[in-house]
Amino acid sequence: MKKSQTAPHTPVLLNEVISGFKNLNSNSGKFIDCTLGYAGHSLAILQNYPHIELIGIDRDDEALQFSAQRLQSFANKVTLLKGSFSKQLRNIDFNNVTALLADFGVSSLQLDKKERGFNFESPTLDMRMDQTTHFSAYDVVNNYSQEMLEEIFKNYGEAKEYKQVSKAIIEARRQKPIESNKELSQIILKSVRKKGKIHPATLYFQAIRIEVNRELEEINDLLDILEEKRPKGAIIALITFHSLEDRLVKQRFRQWSKSCTCPPNAIRCMCGNNNNLGKEINKKPIIATKKEIEENPRSRSAKLRLFQFKE
Repeated sequence: MKKSQTAPHTPVLLNEVISGFKNLNSNSGKFIDCTLGYAGHSLAILQNYPHIELIGIDRDDEALQFSAQRLQSFANKVTLLKGSFSKQLRNIDFNNVTALLADFGVSSLQLDKKERGFNFESPTLDMRMDQTTHFSAYDVVNNYSQEMLEEIFKNYGEAKEYKQVSKAIIEARRQKPIESNKELSQIILKSVRKKGKIHPATLYFQAIRIEVNRELEEINDLLDILEEKRPKGAIIALITFHSLEDRLVKQRFRQWSKSCTCPPNAIRCMCGNNNNLGKEINKKPIIATKKEIEENPRSRSAKLRLFQFKE
């Protein structure tokens, strides 16, 4: 690979994802990467499963352009789509889909590039995964009421000091609009007690980012689409990075795995006990090895869950 094409992002749980797809049908089929990013997972899947065709989806123009070049040697087997996966998936024929992956994390490039507005030191207040959209972190921080801020910090950040931080933001913006992540970080730092090694603003930034990009709605939409389409024999691999995401995936996979749908107080089964949509491949989430965490600290919170639909 050319130096200019060196991947700017390390895919998490790569070996575990490849292994999770080991039971793929050896015949031709389509693999959907809902969060293509910089094609780390997709490139490895194409290399390890040469019979597979790829449909890659991403909201980020920069990521799509990079991936188009990175996957050039597989160009005849690759289709790249711009937009949110919740919208794109509804237009895809699932009859020949044999595998689907979604990695719900933010890419290292997005986090590290200050101008993208995800970084604590960013001179902008942005956090948009799709930079063609208009709604950004600036709108949340400067336009949401104190009650709305409290709600997202509590529900999306699961932050304990959400009231103090919301009040501090309101007071700060009365003086002038909050223009940058750096400025927002300083406001949060003055409002909370520092604990451990994690930056005090982490949970609050997480909450704003989820709100800006509709991240939890996107996951729910994905799960709804899969439940509706039920691609026969397809293996679904979903990587989450915090408890809110993991809870959504875990609950839905458990629901899909239930054979009996009778009420818990039913004396005997009346539903036929054959209502499961498939099976969970791993009951407990797969996490990064100690070696991977040492090499890529951002993998420490990643959890992979796998589900296979019935044939």
